Amino acid sequence: MAHFLLESVWLVPCYALIGGLLAVPWSPGIIRRTGPRPAGYVNLVMTFFAFVHAALALPATWNQLPLEISIPWLNTAGLNLSIDLEISSLSVSAMVVIAGLNLLAQIYAVGYMEMDWGWGRFYSLLGLFEAGLCALVLCNSLFFSYVILEILTLGTYLLVGLWFSQPLVVTGARDAFLTKRVGDLFLLMGVLAIWSVAGTWNYTELAEWAATANVNPTLIALVCLALIAGPMGKCAQFPLHLWLDEAMEGPVPSTILRNSVVVATGAWVLIKLQPVFSLSPVATSAMVAIGAVTAVGASLIAIAQIDIKRCLSYSVSAYMGMVFIAVGTQQDEAALLLVLTHALAAALLVMSTGAVIWNSITQDVTQLGGLWSRRPVSGLAYIVGTLALIGFPPLGGFWALLKLASGLWETQPWLVGVVIAVNALTAFSLTREFSSIFGGKPKQMSDRSPEVSWQMALPMIILLAFALHLPLVLQSLSLLPSWATLNKDVALLLIWSSVFGCSISGVIYLGNVISKPVRLPIKALQDLVAYDFYTPKLYRVSIVLGVDLISKLADMIDRLIFDGIVNLVGLISILSGEGLKYSTSGQTQFYAFTVLLGVGVLGMLVSWQYWGVQFLDLVF
Repeated sequence: MAHFLLESVWLVPCYALIGGLLAVPWSPGIIRRTGPRPAGYVNLVMTFFAFVHAALALPATWNQLPLEISIPWLNTAGLNLSIDLEISSLSVSAMVVIAGLNLLAQIYAVGYMEMDWGWGRFYSLLGLFEAGLCALVLCNSLFFSYVILEILTLGTYLLVGLWFSQPLVVTGARDAFLTKRVGDLFLLMGVLAIWSVAGTWNYTELAEWAATANVNPTLIALVCLALIAGPMGKCAQFPLHLWLDEAMEGPVPSTILRNSVVVATGAWVLIKLQPVFSLSPVATSAMVAIGAVTAVGASLIAIAQIDIKRCLSYSVSAYMGMVFIAVGTQQDEAALLLVLTHALAAALLVMSTGAVIWNSITQDVTQLGGLWSRRPVSGLAYIVGTLALIGFPPLGGFWALLKLASGLWETQPWLVGVVIAVNALTAFSLTREFSSIFGGKPKQMSDRSPEVSWQMALPMIILLAFALHLPLVLQSLSLLPSWATLNKDVALLLIWSSVFGCSISGVIYLGNVISKPVRLPIKALQDLVAYDFYTPKLYRVSIVLGVDLISKLADMIDRLIFDGIVNLVGLISILSGEGLKYSTSGQTQFYAFTVLLGVGVLGMLVSWQYWGVQFLDLVF
């Protein structure tokens, strides 16, 4: 039985895809009698089957060599494309996490979107997302990974724009889609360029090629930088990080997947391409620089936000920045551990804050407070999610950050300082948000705010329990980093930075020592952080302005040159027709004479070169 499940585990993405397709008839205007609820139940059943299949097949992959499957697709003009799959313990484990989180998100959505008119479309798109994510972790081809990433980008646009009757939602969906397209364009260039250099798109073959490759340093640097651009957009790295903030306009249940596993798709591709990046020190240095700038910058920006969703979105960008640092320093195991711990903690934080948003009029943290006594489940979920994300022992985030920092201690100690600083800033930011929402006294907007229904509380409790037991699960699978191999000094620094960040934030926002709202002594510095380092303005004066000017220039050329030529030909035809109208007699012989005269003149023009040569021979 286990062998059959292992051989057929590549069908797991099909469960979600079938569920998404079966939910389509309940979209508005097709099936009305039953209401939209069956669409959600069908997807829940199919996602449950996907989770069970992947979970039962996982033990059969343990300590086994990866099983590679190649399905021929296209063979023409020397181009041989095949759908390459790799079934390993890593890919199957990733599918278990994806299907499990999507199952919890769908149960959560049953309560959150109880009266929503877009139920059918929402669950169809969640099925598309799960299918794409599971297919990506199975895919062993860079080309088809790019295709799947494009499908996920489309899914992001459709999910964010679910409530398309609201102008802000439409703007957010458009901006998120276009921002990610910038990175996708460069990624496509890198995908095409690597084929001409390596002659393959298969990840395994690329690793074998990179082990003995002798290529031009400039060429491989440009190719690797192009390949990094796509994951930069997917992982919301500076300067392509704005899409994640815009995507917060979508429903909270979709944000559970987006903030946990969708943002990690770029990191997954980076890890797969690690052997290629090792050929270019320029590319790895760029990756580290991008990750460090994003991690520190996003952590600072998160502290200055007052919107619940924006606080979390920038924390996600900061954590993905540390994943970039891990990949750039060739610490794949640390990167994978960071992705796993972040996925669980981020999903739990989104569920907790989503429960607050669900029955609150506002998302402004300055107008909330005193919810701890009314929302104990949501508050406890937020605490566990925060502690699981920062360096707080013995939860998962501590081990992931410790493994990364220990690997950097000997080679690049300045990056250890970045990790410690980002950990402290993240602890400060998340504690600030918790204090503003759950601490203090109830305010007008939060005076009446009961706990959510069981459909939303149950997924939070399940995920909370799993986040608490993640280190035990990793230890049972021999995946928890060995304490003997880790740096004890770094561990102390991580612990103290977590305690320091939480304590300072708690004193400021739970006590009455400092008046609220807290303001920095330098207003320019506060505005710099609050307005995202003026990145939106930079976009408007650079990319947006450039595209606008190019569009206007193209429109001018089209109207004045191309349309002008067409209009001139039309005008000449009209004038010649009008002239002929007054110069014809209406007699048949006159028309025949005109046709013959025209044919004769045309013949003379065509044969002019021949008659000219004959004339010259006759004269001379």
